[in-house]
Amino acid sequence: MSSKSKINSSAKEALLAEKVDLEKKLEEIGYGASGLDYDVNFADSSQVTAERGEAEALANQMKEALVEVLAALAKLDDGSYGTCEVCHNPIGEARLEAIPTARLCMDCVASRSRR
Repeated sequence: MSSKSKINSSAKEALLAEKVDLEKKLEEIGYGASGLDYDVNFADSSQVTAERGEAEALANQMKEALVEVLAALAKLDDGSYGTCEVCHNPIGEARLEAIPTARLCMDCVASRSRR
């Protein structure tokens, strides 16, 4: 098995596990197809409002992470996984192992942070 095949295999495994985990966490906080579900009979105090805000922020972070995971899985399927979206050079193996959803190589990340 080639190095790229091993990376893709381990990345797919990690991404699928992350997908399941994010979907489970979203379900646990009550996030469904129509967003977060709230009990309409629950008193709307300032504490409840604050908790809703925190839950919505958390749900949004998890939804964004899920979008990144799904995009990486799609790239695995179409053969473009591990290719930088800016310069189209390969993304380093260490970066992909650390961040399986990485879209950019380190050179492009560094050039964006200098701007």
